[in-house]
Amino acid sequence: MASNSDSIRAARLDRRRFLASALGAGSLLLPGVLGSAYASKHKPVIGVVVKIGGIPWFNAMEAGIKKKSAELGVEAFMVGPTSADPALQVRAIEDLIAKGVDVIGVVPNDAEVLEPVLERARKAGIKVITHESPKQKQADWDFELASVKGFGDAYGKQLVEALGGKGEYAVFVGSLTVPLHNAWADAAIAYIKQNTPEMKLVGDRYGVAEDVDASRSTALDLIRAHPGLKGFLAFGSQGPIGAARAVAEKGKKGQIKVLGPFSPGQGRKLVKDGTLTGGFMWNPMLAGEVFVTLGTMVAKGQEIKDGTTIEGLGVVHPDGHNLIVDQLVSLNKDTVDDLAKMGL
Repeated sequence: MASNSDSIRAARLDRRRFLASALGAGSLLLPGVLGSAYASKHKPVIGVVVKIGGIPWFNAMEAGIKKKSAELGVEAFMVGPTSADPALQVRAIEDLIAKGVDVIGVVPNDAEVLEPVLERARKAGIKVITHESPKQKQADWDFELASVKGFGDAYGKQLVEALGGKGEYAVFVGSLTVPLHNAWADAAIAYIKQNTPEMKLVGDRYGVAEDVDASRSTALDLIRAHPGLKGFLAFGSQGPIGAARAVAEKGKKGQIKVLGPFSPGQGRKLVKDGTLTGGFMWNPMLAGEVFVTLGTMVAKGQEIKDGTTIEGLGVVHPDGHNLIVDQLVSLNKDTVDDLAKMGL
């Protein structure tokens, strides 16, 4: 058996090797995302892995992470993979496990793909918090700022009203493996079927809404293939932008409605000129703050139970390990400028 001093020297060597390899793996992450997880032994360290770095939605989330970490005096940082590839999220989480952070937060691209690596994190004593992934396996907590039914029904109702209850529509999601996007789509489609049988869904759904170019090209293809298409419902922050650009290119502004959650700063010009109809969202900056607030609580061993008040979520009523509240923000011509000014 090695002596205690030998073990300490080995651990330090492993840490140096990890840091050297991490610094040489810049192709995985956007610049500046490694953080400095070993800066302090006296405060929680929280690393949040998002779907993709460099887009407005997650830039706003990062601003919330930084804001709340400064307020609480903890160390929290965001990891932004260079593409919405579940394998990159796995690698990022593996890096955080090796760094020995206290809490890992994730906005999953593929819930099932992440299960093994999240299990390894928890076995290493790291708490796991997810967002946009209700009922995520191998998570200590998942939080949502919108319930599935509330969000889906709101969009279904708005699309029915925008189309006058008639016409064909298409549905985009971030990918076919993002549970929450698909759950919203299921709820919206169910609402439309129940209330307006004259509306027809084109195809099933298209997993392009986290990529503006893929959303645009898919929307162009659908407009060409379906002359009766009257609406796009896009769950994923880049989907509404790409679909709206396609509508503008085809000269269909006002004739084809586009709804979905998007970054107000990115979409406000399209909203102002009537190409992008609007929708509902929650505040990604607030989601970033909740990652840090909730992460700090679990890192310190604070109990979360029915009736607990969590800043950003309010009074929670856990459903298993899910913390779900409805805090919808309307996106339209009257609200988009003020939301954009908030940095969203």
